[in-house]
Amino acid sequence: KQWYQRRVAITAGEFPLQEMLNNHLRHGRDDVITIMGTEVEKAHSVLYGCIVSNDANSNEVEHYVEKPETFVSNTINCGVYVLGVAVLDHMKKVYQELQCGAVSTDCIWLERNILAKFAGTGRLFVYRHHGFWSQVKTPGTAVFATQYYLSIQRKQKPASLASGPNIIGDVLIHPTAKVSSSAVLGPNVTIGANTVVKDGVRIKHSILLDGCEVEPHACILYSAVGGNTHVGSWARIEGTPTVVNPNQPLAHVTNPSTFNEDGKLNPNITVLGHNTTISKGTMVLNSIILPYKDIAHSYKNVILL
Repeated sequence: KQWYQRRVAITAGEFPLQEMLNNHLRHGRDDVITIMGTEVEKAHSVLYGCIVSNDANSNEVEHYVEKPETFVSNTINCGVYVLGVAVLDHMKKVYQELQCGAVSTDCIWLERNILAKFAGTGRLFVYRHHGFWSQVKTPGTAVFATQYYLSIQRKQKPASLASGPNIIGDVLIHPTAKVSSSAVLGPNVTIGANTVVKDGVRIKHSILLDGCEVEPHACILYSAVGGNTHVGSWARIEGTPTVVNPNQPLAHVTNPSTFNEDGKLNPNITVLGHNTTISKGTMVLNSIILPYKDIAHSYKNVILL
C-alpha cells in the first residue's frame, strides 16, 4: 500500500512514527487518514483541533472541530498525519472545487476542508500519543522544548553534553564555541557554533545561536539570543520562564498571546534578534529586540522595532 506521512504543525516531541504508520496500515485502505492525538487540560483544549473518537479498539474519529468556541474533547490534534495516497487525489479535487466557488481561494485548510469532512465517514482515525508533545509557536515554548531534547540527549548520547564543575544540568556546547572555565552554564543551555562566552558569565535556560560574543560577568536567563549578537560586560538579559504545573498530568505548555487585554506585553522569554549589540551594564527584561539594534539603555516589557 502507498502512503504519505506528514508533519504540518510547528511542534516538538517524541514522535513514534513507525508505530503510528503500523497503526495506519492495519486499516488496509489507501483512502484513510490517521491523526496523532494527545490529551490536554479541558481549559486549553479549545486552542487546538479537537477530536471525538469511539472506542479505543478502532479509534475511528466521529467528530472533528478546529479550535471550537466551547469544550468538545480534551483529545487534540498534534499536527502529525499519515495519509493514504488516495487522500491526495481527494485534496486535489477539493482544491479545484474551492477555486471554482463563489469566493476563489489559492489554498485549502487541511483541518476544515478535509479532516472535518472525513470525520464520521470511516476514513479518519486517531493514533493516541502519550509521550512528550508541545507546540512551538513562541520563544518560551522553544526554550521549554529544548530542555526536553537535551534530556533525550542525556539518555542517548551523554558524551555530547558538556561537563565540568561550572556546568549545571544539561548543556550543549558546539565544538567550535569557546567558553571560559569560570563561566557558569545550565541547566537547559545550548551554545551555537563560534560563540564566545568569557569569564564570569552566567547563562541558564537560554539558547545562544552561532557567532555570539558574551563579555565578562554578563548574565543571560530565560532568553533566546540570535546569531552574531554581542552582549556587553555586566549586562543582564532576562525573561520570564514558561512553566508547566507538575501536579497536572495533562498539562502542556500553552502559547500565550503577545499582548494582554490592556495592550501591554505579556511576560515571556526575552528575544534578541541577530546582529544585536547590548551595551555594557544595561538590562533587557521581558522584551523582544528585533535584529540589527544597538541597545545603549535598559528596557523592560517592550518590543523594539
